[in-house]
This record gives sequence, C-alpha cells and structure tokens, in this order.
Amino acid sequence: MHVDKLAVIGVGLIGASCALAFRGAGAVSQVIGVGRSQTNLDRACARGAIDRGVMLDDDWTHEVADADLVLIAIPVAQYRHVLAALADTLHEGAVITDAGSTKQDVVLAARETLKKRLPQFVPGHPIAGSERSGAEAGDPSLYVGRQVILTPLPETSPSAIALVADFWTACGARVARLDPARHDRILAAVSHLPHLLASALVAEIASRSDSAEYLGNAGSGFRDFTRIAAGSPEMWRDIALANRDALLSEIATYRTAIEALSLSIEHGDAAALETMLTRAAQTRREWAETAGGIATSGGS
Repeated sequence: MHVDKLAVIGVGLIGASCALAFRGAGAVSQVIGVGRSQTNLDRACARGAIDRGVMLDDDWTHEVADADLVLIAIPVAQYRHVLAALADTLHEGAVITDAGSTKQDVVLAARETLKKRLPQFVPGHPIAGSERSGAEAGDPSLYVGRQVILTPLPETSPSAIALVADFWTACGARVARLDPARHDRILAAVSHLPHLLASALVAEIASRSDSAEYLGNAGSGFRDFTRIAAGSPEMWRDIALANRDALLSEIATYRTAIEALSLSIEHGDAAALETMLTRAAQTRREWAETAGGIATSGGS
C-alpha cells in the first residue's frame, strides 16, 4: 500500500512510532504531525517521524484537510473536539483511525461528531506501548508482531477498514477485530486493571514516611510488577474514567480473589495457596509460549 499524506494527531510514543514504522516501510510520501507541544513536534521532525508539525491550538485543520489517512493518538478525553473539526475538514476519500485504549466512548464521540464522515472512521487499538512518552520514545519496531484490534462500526466502509488494516500491517502488526463493548471488557481485565494495581501499590508505598527504605530494598519482582506505573498519568486517568463500568466490575472480581487469598494465608491453607499458585504459574507459562515470548515493552 501507499499513502500520499498521513496526518498524525498526537506525536508521542504511539503516534511517532507509527509514523516511523510506516515511513520505514516506504508506504507514505508525507507525514504531518499535530500536537500540543512545539518542543515535542520539533523533536519528531528531528527524528524524521514527521515532515512538519503544527500546534493543535493553531489553525491546524488546513494542514490535514488533504490528508488521505488521519491517525488520532491523543488521550481519549480529547477526541471530541478533534473529531468535530475533522468532520468539517476532511475530503470524502479520507480515512480516520485512532489508537485509543478504550472504544465505546470513542465510538460514541464519533457518532455525535463525525456525521456524514462516520463511515470513514475505523476505531482501533494497538496492544503495544511503553512507560516512556513523547516523540523521543518513538520506536519503528514497536508494533512488530504485536496485535492491533479494530472495532469498526456497522456503518464503517469496507474500503476504510481495509486501508487501516493495511496501515497496521505495514507497521508490522497483526490485525484482529472485536466488538467495542467486548474490547473494553477484555482490556479492563488484562490491561487497565494491571496498570492501576501497579500504580496503587507504588502510590501506597510512596505515602509511607519510611518509603525510601522500602524502595531501597525492592528487587526485580517489584520493578517488573510496577514498571507500567511510570506511564502517562493523564492517559491512564482518561482510560480509567472512560472504561469505568467494565473496570469497576474487574476490580470487584479481583477484590474477591484477593479476599480468598487473604483467607488462605490467614487459615494456613497450604493446599488452596498451592492450587492458586500452580494455576497461575501454568497459565503464565502457556500464555508466554503462545504469545511468542513476553515483550519488553508494555501494552495499553
């Protein structure tokens, strides 16, 4: 595939990595970056991720009006005004996609803003990421072998879906499809909850008067479990609130599991502890094998 002009709204880790990968595949002639930080846009230009950048609070729409493909890679709470602007800007043949970690809220925002451009929108979510942020964190290999989930609407144009699937394939990813609600329920359990648990643990230890001593004696287990807590607070705040219902349900389920674990320890129930630990160990090993090994960067 080849795209004449790609517009990336949000040139952070996700957006910059896409631009670098797509450009590296020789699949695009021109890349325009749109963002909130001139410094970050300058870094993206210096890295070769984009050809030029424009601030989101300037008259940015004229720069993307003739784009063939638009990737939205900003926190999901900021989507609405961007989608509304695109609805009045893009030409009929343009395709819009996104990289947001939640999908039902994104679909709702698209339905309420894109209007006649709705069939041109293909919601998506790359299951890849890192605790690093900004254009400097961009990695052209970030999506190689990773899964990207598309959650198209009934109205979505088949040609738009095909273009976005080809885009992610060119970036090295594997493309799958899910219903938006199903996506949000699954990701609440395997992505959003783990991140918040890691963050809650770090925040709780940091609140202790002797936290320095605890952190000074922490080892690889703490480091590996809490690595994702270093991610963008703004992004994860928006994800938690956007996927509230599914996330609250998963927290309740996890609370039940923690209570069962607590009772096993309290009552000295070695058999129950071993059963749980064995199931967890087997599942983790099998998942790692079928996933082709555990990647070093985190997903979202």
